[in-house]
Amino acid sequence: MKTAIVHEWLDTYAGSERVLEQLLHCWPDADLYVVCDFLPDDERGFLGGRVPKTTFIQRLPFAKKRFRWFLGLMPLAIEQLDMTGYDLIVSSNHAVAKGVLTGPGQLHVSYIHSPMRYAWDLQAQYLREAGLETGLKGAYTRWLLHKLRIWDRGSAAGVDVLVANSAYIAERIQKVWRRDALVVHPPVDVERFSLQAQKQDYCLVASRMVPYKRIEIVAEAFARMPGRRLVIVGDGPNMPAVRAAAANAPNIAFRGRVGQDELVRLTQGARACLHAAEEDFGITMVEAQACGTPMIAFGRGGSRDIIIPPPHAAPTGLLFPEQTAASIIDAMAVFDTLAISPDDCRANALRFSHDAFRTAMQAVVAARLP
Repeated sequence: MKTAIVHEWLDTYAGSERVLEQLLHCWPDADLYVVCDFLPDDERGFLGGRVPKTTFIQRLPFAKKRFRWFLGLMPLAIEQLDMTGYDLIVSSNHAVAKGVLTGPGQLHVSYIHSPMRYAWDLQAQYLREAGLETGLKGAYTRWLLHKLRIWDRGSAAGVDVLVANSAYIAERIQKVWRRDALVVHPPVDVERFSLQAQKQDYCLVASRMVPYKRIEIVAEAFARMPGRRLVIVGDGPNMPAVRAAAANAPNIAFRGRVGQDELVRLTQGARACLHAAEEDFGITMVEAQACGTPMIAFGRGGSRDIIIPPPHAAPTGLLFPEQTAASIIDAMAVFDTLAISPDDCRANALRFSHDAFRTAMQAVVAARLP
């Protein structure tokens, strides 16, 4: 069976590249196609020596640093990739990869990280944060996003099997593309985050400090609970708002950016980890569970796929209903009444292992092959 794997673009080894890495393990003889490839040499190890085939975007002026400027050309570029002769095409999509052209007798399975958020329900937020709400550039961007929505829905119709990374993304796929999707959770390196049963008397929040993560409400909540310790790890543009919400409370410690080993140590030792964002999935929540650490998270998005809340007989955390400090304070009071087993948290995390992902994706394909 001749196989092609289609990925969006390569410029860093991040979340979608970890999915790509496991897809390459599933189909080690597959050819790899991308819109463009500017991955640094020291991050290319997971490709196993493969040289991806690219589109004309690779050769455009300034593309190495500014390839996202050419988003409007990417649908055209992805459609120029020649899939002739392949029996199986597996795409890894958060923008345009699913748009490769396939024909009868070819099976196209697309793993969807998310429909283009900035073109659909988050358009207003994107325009606001980019300063494009008004003016000529704003008008052009609105027109471009309108065209992308039309192409996005049309190209989704050409995929044989859509696979969402969470039930939340499956809901978004149904909303914007009117297609049903299977759910296969993304692979998480649960072995790197090993179990530690002994916990210390602090809670942890580790995140990029950007507005949608809502770290400021966690800081506000703990500033109002002086008897509870909070460690905040990470940095970013929203840090001034987080520090302001913390109000110099002595029970809140800011650690800034830390190395991977220190992050694992802090996660292993925490009494609980907190997550206030509405995420597509939420790999950091799985990593905390792998350490045997309970999660207290906002109850929308991917957290519902990960955390097992009461009244389940073996809960692994809590979901709070509103993105407010008061909701977090209430959740902490309930958390004090629970007896959550680190072993149960660890067992829960194993559902999201590399092996579990590979097995599920290969089963999806096998079910559709003759």
